[in-house]
Amino acid sequence: MNISFESKRILVTGAGQGIGRELALRLSKYNGTVIALSKTKSNLETLKQQNPRIQTIVVDVTDWEATRNAIKTILPIHMLVNNAGVACLAPFLQLTESQFDLTMNVNVKSVFNISQVVAENMIEQKCAGSIVNVSSQASHAALKDHSVYCASKGAVDMLTKTMALELGPHNIRVNSVNPTVVMTAMGKLGWEDPKKARSMLEKIPLGRFAEVDEVIDAIVYLLSDRSSMINGITLPIDGGFLAT
Repeated sequence: MNISFESKRILVTGAGQGIGRELALRLSKYNGTVIALSKTKSNLETLKQQNPRIQTIVVDVTDWEATRNAIKTILPIHMLVNNAGVACLAPFLQLTESQFDLTMNVNVKSVFNISQVVAENMIEQKCAGSIVNVSSQASHAALKDHSVYCASKGAVDMLTKTMALELGPHNIRVNSVNPTVVMTAMGKLGWEDPKKARSMLEKIPLGRFAEVDEVIDAIVYLLSDRSSMINGITLPIDGGFLAT
């Protein structure tokens, strides 16, 4: 598939490490003007060393006003990937209010906040756009010690659908990708233990976890014009986990 994002400004949140970092590098290879957002300046500095073409912006997405103000300085944005996320993993009865609030603020509230600013500008500019939210298979299946994480990703899926409904008439598409475990730093939090990992792998027909590039491939497709009639979907990248 021949994909080019030339002349497109693309914002990737949570781009300091993991999927977001590799996505920013890939999108730059497709000639997009990539703006990488992270709260960790040092991660963005090393990213820029890898690819000086990538622009960076440092902000903590849990700060509503600071985030809105930061996003307004980089408009217009033609494509947005809401990738920033956290995982606070513990048994349901042991999770704290601060863990609940952090998870919802990063995984859900920041998606709403950033998308609102970006989409409003797209509409003002009469610009077609594409937004991809990074969700999880955990939005569809209950996972032990993941109660708040599962809830947050369920919220992301429904936010994706309602955004697609309301923004579609403005030629702005909104979709989500829903990967199984990817062994990034976040993935290792929950699944590094071989015994626990085996219990998950046994439920995946393909018998393995997802690779970072496999998630990125799907995001790139949904951003691109190759998916011009796809709007409001939650796309599993799970090797068949949800089919069982």
